[in-house]
Amino acid sequence: MAIVVDKTLPEFEALATNGVKVTNTSHVGTIMILYFYPKDNTPGCTTEAMQFRDKYKDFVKAGAIVFGVSRDNMKSHEDFKVKLELPFELIADTEEKMCHMFGVVKNKIMYGKKVKGIERSTFLVGADGVLKGEWRGLKVPGHVDDVLKAVKALKKAA
Repeated sequence: MAIVVDKTLPEFEALATNGVKVTNTSHVGTIMILYFYPKDNTPGCTTEAMQFRDKYKDFVKAGAIVFGVSRDNMKSHEDFKVKLELPFELIADTEEKMCHMFGVVKNKIMYGKKVKGIERSTFLVGADGVLKGEWRGLKVPGHVDDVLKAVKALKKAA
């Protein structure tokens, strides 16, 4: 089932670092940011994680919780989280269930070969469990600020 802006998220369940269970209803009442990224410990993904980390207090102040999502396993996520001192949890979507649900699995060309990869994307879920915004195929510079602006606007509108 595909996700659609202004519609309630379909049912899903995932496990994040620190044993946190994330579902379509687990964080109702809180604005939720799900940012999908290709791989732990790669340059763009490290930069993006650090930018979310550096603005994390601002997100919390605006009433939001942040989750990073990739296909990496829990051990990789735990190491990445410790290394970068990330204050938020990372979801291990090793079976690509969330990646497919959110439509972020894309064919990419890497070193001249076609590979299935994750398109860097962020989703903003309102406190009511409805998808309020999405950024797909994004570039890292300035992105976290754009998401924070959208969260603040959403909070004001509530």
